[in-house]
Amino acid sequence: MRIEVRHGDITALAVDAIVNAANPALAGGGGVDGAIHRAAGPELHAACKAIPMVAPFVRCPVGEARITPGFALPARFVIHTVGPVWNGGRDGEPERLAACYAASLRLAAEHDIASIAFPAISCGVYGYPPDDAARIAVASLRAWREARPERVVLCAFDGAMAERYRLEIAE
Repeated sequence: MRIEVRHGDITALAVDAIVNAANPALAGGGGVDGAIHRAAGPELHAACKAIPMVAPFVRCPVGEARITPGFALPARFVIHTVGPVWNGGRDGEPERLAACYAASLRLAAEHDIASIAFPAISCGVYGYPPDDAARIAVASLRAWREARPERVVLCAFDGAMAERYRLEIAE
């Protein structure tokens, strides 16, 4: 697997799939989630709404992933995953964040996705410490042993996060 870092807008990337840092209801929201929903168009909201709830207001539990078409995005697919809210690391947040990467990669492999882009899962309003999140992201990708995906892009909306990813990859 080749790991790249990009500083920019994940919705503009020419990859087979982009990962959405979603909320459990897959209802759209702010940050990267809102940007992906806006760029994909209203069909994405309808596709998410069609995913059955597994608990009240939960279509995708923390650490799991779901897949939809990409609709108006350059990416053919959106893989939605729900990261943990940071609570000081006392509630299994590192394991749950790593599970987001594993679940997303599993869906990518199942759908023969060759290239995938990840945002900084849980680093926005969920408050995950960026240095820790970058370490978990890179370790999770390096632990993946399947043939697909072949190319992974860690896409950061801000330059500081992109630099964290680059430093983590260099170690």
